[in-house]
Amino acid sequence: MYKTILILISGLFFSFNLISQETVTFKAPDGLEITANLYELDETLPYIVLFHQANSSKGEYKEIAIKLLKLGYNCLAVDLRSGDNFNFVQNETAIRAKKQGLPTGYLDAEQDILAAIEWTWERSKQNMIVFGSSYSASLCLKIAKNESKIKAVIAFSPGEYFLPKIKVADELKGYLKPTFIASSKHEFKYVDEMFTEVPKDYKTIFQPQEGDGVHGAKALFTNSETHKEYWLALFLFFKTIN
Repeated sequence: MYKTILILISGLFFSFNLISQETVTFKAPDGLEITANLYELDETLPYIVLFHQANSSKGEYKEIAIKLLKLGYNCLAVDLRSGDNFNFVQNETAIRAKKQGLPTGYLDAEQDILAAIEWTWERSKQNMIVFGSSYSASLCLKIAKNESKIKAVIAFSPGEYFLPKIKVADELKGYLKPTFIASSKHEFKYVDEMFTEVPKDYKTIFQPQEGDGVHGAKALFTNSETHKEYWLALFLFFKTIN
């Protein structure tokens, strides 16, 4: 079985046919228009909603989303108001927020995540996976605890990005959602301590063994030396929730 999984993972990195990508927009509760890229194979398939790290954009998931499609998921990669350009892709939501004089802090982006969850729910009527990178990983965890539309969470490099207002470790008390937590080697101890209150049956905490790893979802980029380790661990997590 392990050999079969390795073959499947290796297949993610071969060339793929061009898959269409559609730009969609929807409104946050405060009226800000949010831009996202929709990667959709079939509306009946489950959805993963993807959120970027600081100073980034939906472009963080250009490569990752295509590979998630190959695993049988539709994807929505969202521009949050707290971000910037990344991978030659502008963060259109952040540009609008600045022009309108709206706050663009990490916690201000929480309403953008909530709006993306609602948009995806209205489209699919299926519980979804949310995937966060760095600060957005922490926001996904905070939201998922009490959000019935969220089936599971993928959190790359979550942390205490909201102190002193909010301590994420405290928010995780009573947290009972299947969660994959990825860290670099130097982040592992810190991330592990954050999840002390989460029962072991609900958490998978991963650090690479063949290198130091990378902060955030960039750990899955092909140019990351340990990307295959991260992908294998993530694939095995998907097997547990399907």
